[in-house]
Amino acid sequence: MDGTAALLVTAAVLVATIVVLVRELYPVAPTLVAALLSLVLLGVVAPGEAFAGLSSSATLTVAGLFLVARAVRDHVGLERGVASLMGGARSDTGALARLATPIAAASSVIANTPLVATLAPITRTWAERNGRAPSKLLMPVSFAAILGGTVTTIGTSTTLVVSGLVETSLGAPFSFLEVTPVGVPVAVLGLGLLILLAPRVLPDRRSVYSQVATHERDYTFRLKVVADGPYDGRSIAAAHLRNLENTYIAAVEQGDRRIAPVAPDLVLHAGDVLTFVGRVDRVRGLVDGEGLAFADETQADLLHGDTHGLHEVVVGGSSVLAGRTLKDTSFRGRYGAAVLAIHRAGERVEGKLGTVHLQAGDALLVLADDGFAERWQGRSDFAVLVPLEEVSDGRERRRGLVLATVGGMVLAAAFGLTSTLLAVLGAVAVLMVTRTLRLSDARNALDLEVLTMIAAAIGLGAAVTASGLAELLAGGIA
Repeated sequence: MDGTAALLVTAAVLVATIVVLVRELYPVAPTLVAALLSLVLLGVVAPGEAFAGLSSSATLTVAGLFLVARAVRDHVGLERGVASLMGGARSDTGALARLATPIAAASSVIANTPLVATLAPITRTWAERNGRAPSKLLMPVSFAAILGGTVTTIGTSTTLVVSGLVETSLGAPFSFLEVTPVGVPVAVLGLGLLILLAPRVLPDRRSVYSQVATHERDYTFRLKVVADGPYDGRSIAAAHLRNLENTYIAAVEQGDRRIAPVAPDLVLHAGDVLTFVGRVDRVRGLVDGEGLAFADETQADLLHGDTHGLHEVVVGGSSVLAGRTLKDTSFRGRYGAAVLAIHRAGERVEGKLGTVHLQAGDALLVLADDGFAERWQGRSDFAVLVPLEEVSDGRERRRGLVLATVGGMVLAAAFGLTSTLLAVLGAVAVLMVTRTLRLSDARNALDLEVLTMIAAAIGLGAAVTASGLAELLAGGIA
């Protein structure tokens, strides 16, 4: 393809890509990859140049920082740190002032994406427990991380990408503190404005996401009468099921017959299914006793056990669950958890849960093992994941080792003892060798979508350069 044709094709592909991204017609990563592949197939850029981003120092550094951030999240105790920082805050401004500066400082050496993914649920939970609107803190947490990322070269993937391009062009990347003289004033000014304006400008919004954290609303549970148990052959009143605290029986299913409302003299028989509406702890107390069991037998073996706990999750818009039933998705096999109840738009969902078509925003109460939160926190399957009970975590905490490793990484890069990439990879090696970061943790920590976006963006940059479009734009600007 000649120079003019390559330039026009590249410009057309970039414009089309921007339109798709702005209108959110398709996810970012697949869009960038499709644009890059189009330019490769049209002969604008060679495959070697197009996919050089996969081995770029920028991509590898970001991947390493994801792993370091995972170790910090698991072993440093961020929950206690946030609670300690914000414990005495009397206003949204005060809470934000206590939170924003440490987040910005941490973001200068830890990748923004995993840091915010870790801190956002912690911040939301703190806000709910203290009667504050999460909407006034969550966006500022993200902005504080972005501002902190401008302080050092490794603070944000954007700077790392530019550093990688500079290395390709000039033979040497940015030094660790190359952007610091500009980044520090920007961060300080930005944080000041953020702390002053955000609590006043942002709305007091309490959506379904924030409601999940309170976990005191009613849920619907279907329990069945156990044969020869204390409820078999007794009436509702005689079984003392009529005036339960924070719980009531909404309906009773006897064979194909559904009875609602339920009279106190209704006699129960083995196999009858009772639909309870009430608090989580109250209903679970009923099942812990004799006489009642979950109507779904697959939940029985998960109910008892010290390593299982309750969680509430909200189905995200991009989740594989949206538009499908629990049965269709093989929920228990896929997630290792059993759904006990579903809440939708402030209303309880009744009926057989396995046949309910889930929607984005549905809140599910699930019973799962102690690894559930770790496996699915921050993933696209659930927009929000809130543990309602403490579950066991037998992993040894190595806070000192992690902090020392991160500190060594920063010092080695800051004083030029080694390159930024080698400093990050060295920190990852220490965490892996000491088994502070397990292989399964490492796999889950890597955000493949972000890494794909970076690699594809570098490839698109190579195409813009190869086509002559970069030179044309630069000349026009000059």
